[in-house]
Amino acid sequence: MIYLTSPATVGLTALLFFIAIFGRYVLFSLGFWWLFNVSLKEQFAHRAVQTRPRKAGQDWREIGWSVVTSLIFTGIAIGVIYAYQLGYTRIYTDIHAYPLLWYPASILLVLFIHETYYYWLHRWMHRPGIYKLVHKTHHDSITTSPWTAFSFHPTESTLQAIVIPALTFILPLHLSAVGLILMIMTLSSAINHLNTEIYPQDFNRHWLGRWLIGATHHSLHHTQFRFNYGLYFTFWDKWMNTESPDYHRLFGEKSKKVVGSEKVSVLGAKSEE
Repeated sequence: MIYLTSPATVGLTALLFFIAIFGRYVLFSLGFWWLFNVSLKEQFAHRAVQTRPRKAGQDWREIGWSVVTSLIFTGIAIGVIYAYQLGYTRIYTDIHAYPLLWYPASILLVLFIHETYYYWLHRWMHRPGIYKLVHKTHHDSITTSPWTAFSFHPTESTLQAIVIPALTFILPLHLSAVGLILMIMTLSSAINHLNTEIYPQDFNRHWLGRWLIGATHHSLHHTQFRFNYGLYFTFWDKWMNTESPDYHRLFGEKSKKVVGSEKVSVLGAKSEE
């Protein structure tokens, strides 16, 4: 664990964290963008969820907001390091300090709590008055891309960022588990904003896939606004009846490839029209 002992170490640590946070965003966003818009463009062109063209300059606007988001995330990370040094958090570095089963259980528990927090925060951000002040910046991107993943108003960035650090004061979490959770968060956000459905045919009805949010699910939120509020998982939307009624139909359309008179799934299974 890094120790902050002087203004110089604080500044250097903050710079390294910013590079890591913003760099992670750029790495995932650029990687997904290149893979599905350049390398595999023809194979996945039919899987574009929203066909409305993106606005002129939208990429750079989203990257600009993402820089601000990364700065906010960096500031909160520095605060957590200070709290750790003072013994206020429950972050641990000895993997044997708790039963090994706790390691995966703690990750799943944090993801569940984060999902719950975000779902209700997200619904609150769509309230009249709150929306324009907090959430409209993100929804200016109607046709999303991986660059949209961190494009938030500073208030929203702060509200999103506080939950996982807060949990480090309550739950014992191994340092690497915290890092893994943050990687899952970035990866999930990039996939959800990709605007290209990458999951295979019928994955929306698979025992696992039915609970995971992907590009189709989240793109509907950006176009319909009043459905699909989840972050990683669909269970709150299902429980609260806020999942879009168009989701399964649209997923079926986007997860099939039309070849002649046949539709072929990404996995190669064929079905006659």
